[in-house]
Amino acid sequence: MHSGHPAAPVRALLFDLGGVLIDIDFDRAFALWASISALSREEIKRRFRFDEPYQLHERGVLSAADYFAHLRTSLLLRGDTEQIAKGWNSIFVSEIMETRRVVEVARKVLPCYAFTNSNPTHQAFWTSKFPLVVACFDHVFVSSDIGLRKPDREAFRHISKTLAAPAGSIMFFDDLLENVDGASAAGLQSVHVRGPGDVLAAVQAIGIAL
Repeated sequence: MHSGHPAAPVRALLFDLGGVLIDIDFDRAFALWASISALSREEIKRRFRFDEPYQLHERGVLSAADYFAHLRTSLLLRGDTEQIAKGWNSIFVSEIMETRRVVEVARKVLPCYAFTNSNPTHQAFWTSKFPLVVACFDHVFVSSDIGLRKPDREAFRHISKTLAAPAGSIMFFDDLLENVDGASAAGLQSVHVRGPGDVLAAVQAIGIAL
């Protein structure tokens, strides 16, 4: 666990989705886009960046149409919007069932929330494809809805304020270390998730029987 703060009693659990409850694979998008690009899959992978347009799209500042136009230019995509979107949505592989089961049990004891850096196209897709994951949570915070994304401190402050829970009483789970560090800097108790076992161990450590 990454937290420089004395552990306060946990009043809420906050989970990332991609990499924690849903398996993500960007290579699937690169493979599909290669079929509508002058570039090979390897070249697309080299060119794709979590760049400023990507981040603005996740903050709800840049529309899907504008972001896809950026992808069309940067990755030399020839296909129509539907084909680009199909590749974009293909990154979602499957739910991570072991973690979902932990959340379902934990929620009987504590409120459970999700916080995902996402965008409206992806949100519509994962909401439809993984209804059991979405149903695990009292609320899902989406970066493009709130205009804030991880690892920004302000994003975690917003959630703490919305939940009316002190930051130190929220336990946050994420697979990306930069997001874990951002949460810790905002005062949350944070757990770096490398697999379902990390979620299980952290939940058991605060006294929830599984």
